Amino acid sequence: MYEPIRSKSVHTTSHVEGPHRTRFEELDIRLAGHLTALLTVTDELRALAPSTELDEAALRLAAHVAGRRDGRMPLRAAPSVRSTDPHRTVTLHQRAHMLAGHALVVANSLGDEPAATLATERTDAHASALGLTPA
Repeated sequence: MYEPIRSKSVHTTSHVEGPHRTRFEELDIRLAGHLTALLTVTDELRALAPSTELDEAALRLAAHVAGRRDGRMPLRAAPSVRSTDPHRTVTLHQRAHMLAGHALVVANSLGDEPAATLATERTDAHASALGLTPA
Protein backbone atom coordinates (compact mmCIF):
# COMPACT_ATOMS: atom_id res chain seq x y z
CA MET A 1 0.00 0.00 0.00
CA TYR A 2 2.83 2.44 0.86
CA GLU A 3 6.08 2.91 -1.00
CA PRO A 4 9.07 1.72 1.11
CA ILE A 5 11.73 4.26 2.08
CA ARG A 6 14.68 3.77 -0.24
CA SER A 7 17.12 6.43 0.94
CA LYS A 8 18.73 7.25 4.24
CA SER A 9 17.10 9.85 6.42
CA VAL A 10 18.60 13.32 6.30
CA HIS A 11 18.49 13.24 10.09
CA THR A 12 20.90 10.32 10.38
CA THR A 13 24.21 11.57 11.73
CA SER A 14 25.95 8.30 12.50
CA HIS A 15 27.35 7.96 8.97
CA VAL A 16 28.33 11.54 8.24
CA GLU A 17 31.48 11.69 6.18
CA GLY A 18 34.26 14.24 6.27
CA PRO A 19 36.66 15.63 8.83
CA HIS A 20 35.33 16.81 12.15
CA ARG A 21 36.87 19.32 14.49
CA THR A 22 37.29 18.72 18.17
CA ARG A 23 35.61 20.95 20.71
CA PHE A 24 38.99 22.55 21.40
CA GLU A 25 39.51 23.33 17.70
CA GLU A 26 36.03 24.84 17.41
CA LEU A 27 36.58 27.02 20.49
CA ASP A 28 40.00 28.06 19.23
CA ILE A 29 38.50 29.16 15.90
CA ARG A 30 35.71 30.99 17.71
CA LEU A 31 38.19 32.80 19.98
CA ALA A 32 40.29 33.88 17.00
CA GLY A 33 37.12 35.18 15.35
CA HIS A 34 36.05 37.20 18.39
CA LEU A 35 39.54 38.66 18.81
CA THR A 36 39.72 39.54 15.11
CA ALA A 37 36.34 41.27 15.28
CA LEU A 38 37.48 43.11 18.41
CA LEU A 39 40.63 44.18 16.55
CA THR A 40 38.49 45.57 13.71
CA VAL A 41 36.35 47.61 16.11
CA THR A 42 39.49 48.77 17.91
CA ASP A 43 40.90 50.00 14.59
CA GLU A 44 37.65 51.90 13.97
CA LEU A 45 37.91 53.51 17.41
CA ARG A 46 41.57 54.39 16.78
CA ALA A 47 40.51 56.29 13.66
CA LEU A 48 37.84 58.24 15.55
CA ALA A 49 39.77 58.89 18.75
CA PRO A 50 43.48 58.10 18.42
CA SER A 51 45.18 57.06 21.64
CA THR A 52 48.25 55.13 22.66
CA GLU A 53 46.09 52.77 24.74
CA LEU A 54 44.08 51.77 21.66
CA ASP A 55 47.29 51.47 19.61
CA GLU A 56 48.79 49.11 22.19
CA ALA A 57 45.54 47.14 22.44
CA ALA A 58 45.44 46.72 18.65
CA LEU A 59 49.03 45.45 18.62
CA ARG A 60 48.33 42.95 21.41
CA LEU A 61 45.13 41.75 19.76
CA ALA A 62 46.88 41.31 16.40
CA ALA A 63 49.74 39.40 18.02
CA HIS A 64 47.36 37.12 19.88
CA VAL A 65 45.33 36.37 16.74
CA ALA A 66 48.56 35.67 14.83
CA GLY A 67 49.60 33.24 17.56
CA ARG A 68 46.36 31.33 17.03
CA ARG A 69 46.88 31.26 13.24
CA ASP A 70 50.37 29.82 13.06
CA GLY A 71 51.99 33.27 12.94
CA ARG A 72 49.82 34.71 10.16
CA MET A 73 48.83 38.26 11.01
CA PRO A 74 45.13 39.05 10.64
CA LEU A 75 44.01 41.07 7.65
CA ARG A 76 43.23 44.60 8.69
CA ALA A 77 41.12 46.97 6.66
CA ALA A 78 41.27 50.73 6.78
CA PRO A 79 38.58 52.22 9.03
CA SER A 80 35.34 52.82 7.17
CA VAL A 81 34.25 56.37 7.95
CA ARG A 82 35.79 59.15 9.95
CA SER A 83 32.68 60.44 11.63
CA THR A 84 32.45 63.13 14.30
CA ASP A 85 29.13 61.72 15.51
CA PRO A 86 29.58 60.94 19.24
CA HIS A 87 26.97 58.19 18.96
CA ARG A 88 29.27 56.33 16.58
CA THR A 89 32.00 56.19 19.21
CA VAL A 90 29.56 55.00 21.86
CA THR A 91 28.21 52.33 19.52
CA LEU A 92 31.73 51.11 18.76
CA HIS A 93 32.61 50.95 22.47
CA GLN A 94 29.42 48.96 23.11
CA ARG A 95 30.27 46.55 20.30
CA ALA A 96 33.87 46.21 21.53
CA HIS A 97 32.64 45.59 25.08
CA MET A 98 30.34 42.84 23.83
CA LEU A 99 33.06 41.22 21.68
CA ALA A 100 35.58 41.33 24.51
CA GLY A 101 33.00 39.65 26.75
CA HIS A 102 32.45 36.89 24.19
CA ALA A 103 36.21 36.42 23.85
CA LEU A 104 36.51 36.21 27.64
CA VAL A 105 33.90 33.45 27.86
CA VAL A 106 35.58 31.40 25.13
CA ALA A 107 39.08 31.99 26.52
CA ASN A 108 37.91 30.77 29.93
CA SER A 109 36.37 27.69 28.29
CA LEU A 110 39.72 26.97 26.65
CA GLY A 111 41.69 27.72 29.80
CA ASP A 112 43.71 30.29 27.83
CA GLU A 113 44.95 32.64 30.56
CA PRO A 114 46.70 35.20 28.29
CA ALA A 115 43.61 35.54 26.08
CA ALA A 116 41.35 35.78 29.14
CA THR A 117 43.55 38.50 30.62
CA LEU A 118 43.57 40.46 27.36
CA ALA A 119 39.79 40.12 26.99
CA THR A 120 39.26 41.21 30.59
CA GLU A 121 41.45 44.28 30.10
CA ARG A 122 39.55 45.22 26.94
CA THR A 123 36.18 44.63 28.61
CA ASP A 124 37.19 46.91 31.49
CA ALA A 125 38.58 49.58 29.15
CA HIS A 126 35.40 49.73 27.07
CA ALA A 127 33.20 49.63 30.17
CA SER A 128 35.15 52.59 31.50
CA ALA A 129 34.77 54.45 28.19
CA LEU A 130 31.02 53.86 28.40
CA GLY A 131 30.88 55.09 31.99
CA LEU A 132 30.05 51.64 33.34
CA THR A 133 31.72 50.19 36.37
CA PRO A 134 33.79 47.13 35.45
CA ALA A 135 32.43 43.91 36.92
